[in-house]
Amino acid sequence: MLEEEFYWRLAEFARVGKAGLVRAGQGLPVAFGRAARAAGLKLVTALPSRNGVPEVLEPYDRRAAGELLLLSEQVRLLEYDPSDPGACRGADENLLRSCALLLAVWDGSPADGRDATAHLVAFARGSGVDFEVLWPEGADRMGRGEGMS
Repeated sequence: MLEEEFYWRLAEFARVGKAGLVRAGQGLPVAFGRAARAAGLKLVTALPSRNGVPEVLEPYDRRAAGELLLLSEQVRLLEYDPSDPGACRGADENLLRSCALLLAVWDGSPADGRDATAHLVAFARGSGVDFEVLWPEGADRMGRGEGMS
């Protein structure tokens, strides 16, 4: 469902020679990466690193990161600790600063410190970065460790 929604939005970016940027992880990043590839969009995957060396990801993110690396034309290393939620939010903010548009899969929940997407939408809004919110009818939230295969 989301891959198709991503596909239609990303196809236009592919036609004008843009690239998509995603932070490695399971679930939505993989759906984005698959849709980007299907749409012909160049994909850049950001991986966490420490002192220029890629960090070891949590087990539930490793397979997804591997798939994203295979789909990507470029890899970008970011200095942050992937086990620290605050560091992940900071990494997302750093990535967003280099983007023209944020495609946010978000149910509209408040930015109360628990919803990283709500925080990122608020950050985009405050930074003047355009954003589009996707929330397909009938969609439900998934917990950490749940995701696509």
